[in-house]
Order: sequence, then C-alpha cells, then structure tokens
Amino acid sequence: MFVPLHDTNPLKKINYPYVTVALIALNVAAYAILQTGWFIPREDEDLTAFAVVPAQLLANAGGDTAFLASGAMLVPERLTLVSYMFLHGGWIHLIGNMLFLWVFGDNIEDAMGHVRFVMFYLMCGIFAALSHIYMLPRSDLPLIGASGAVAGVISAYLILHPRVKVWVLALWRIPIRVTAAWALGIWILAQVANLFFASEEAVAWWAHLGGLVAGGFLILFMRRRGVVLFDRTRGGA
Repeated sequence: MFVPLHDTNPLKKINYPYVTVALIALNVAAYAILQTGWFIPREDEDLTAFAVVPAQLLANAGGDTAFLASGAMLVPERLTLVSYMFLHGGWIHLIGNMLFLWVFGDNIEDAMGHVRFVMFYLMCGIFAALSHIYMLPRSDLPLIGASGAVAGVISAYLILHPRVKVWVLALWRIPIRVTAAWALGIWILAQVANLFFASEEAVAWWAHLGGLVAGGFLILFMRRRGVVLFDRTRGGA
C-alpha cells in the first residue's frame, strides 16, 4: 500500500542506531549468503532448515534439521524461531521490511536503549512465529521474513509517535506526507483485514498480527523512564 521513506524524528538518548543498522546488515548478509547462490550452490540449499515450519516444529521440537543437502550444518528446530527472521522470499520482501525497520526502528531503539531494543526485536519476532504456529499448527509451509519483528516496531512507533510526519510512497509511486497514525494505522488495518479476506496462504498474516500485539505490549514496559506514550510532537518531515 505504501513504502516509508523518511521521518524527521530526531534521536534524543543515543548518538547512532547501531542495533537497527546491524539488524539491517544481518538481514542483507543472510540473503546474500544463503539465498542468492553466490556462496552456496542453489542445489545444496535447504532453507526450510532455517524457516519455521509449524507442523515440523511441533513434531520435532527437540530435533535438528540439515541446512545443506550434504548435512554440513545442523540447526536445532527450536532455534528456527529466531533464524527465520533473517530469511526473505526475494529482494522486494527484503527491501520492504528493511525500509520499515530503517525509518521507524531508530526511534524505538532510542526509546529503549541498544540492549533492550535487541531483546524487543527478537521477542516480537518469536511471538509472531508462535502466533502463526498456534493458529496454523498443521501448516507445512515455511515461515520466513522479518515482518513479524518489524510489525512489533511499527506498533511501538505508533504508540510513541502517532503525530510525527512521515514521507511515504503511496502505491509505490506517489510521494505524500502523512502522520504516522495514518500511515501505520492503515498498514495495521490492512493486516487485520487480510486475516479475513485474503486467500494467499503464503503470506503469514497471523505472524504480522502477533508481532503487532507483542510490540504494543512490550513498549509499555521496555521504554526508558520518562519516555511518554502518544507523544504530541509532529516533527518536520
């Protein structure tokens, strides 16, 4: 529906969003190393070993799965609750998630501090995966992507800075300036609507909703002392 480009919401407590940048770098590196075929031949890839597969995880919660066809690497099934966040279905999937993280993640990191933001991001992603598993326990489709964790960031940003102005590309081509409440609120409504009307099973709408719920809940307790909710600052985007 839209692509976020920029917000003028200055950092107050940290000098630089090291964690946000590191998460983006890890996602890009994981895609380049594991999914492009540049480093690992495509015929040796078995990315489901890093993805969350509900039926497989519930059936083999304590087991290991092979990453390479040759069995060169094993990943405990339960650790896919973290590893799945760093895989993406394509460049568009990756770029979309990373743009949301870049525009909105720095202010959530600023509101929490570096260490708490790492914990927040991972917890949102894990809860997103658990929500997906709970609602679709028999699914054998792999869940990948940072969307659940990023949804937590979006939810937290909306609670902290609903009035900040954000530049977005509407319909991928029209630059407009709107408040975060409009931009992110419409995105959230779209996720909820898709739960009931979308027929595309490949998109994990329940994971998005789980990440939103986790982010909205965690920001209440993980923000720094003195960080207000529903800040009235509009910024100058």
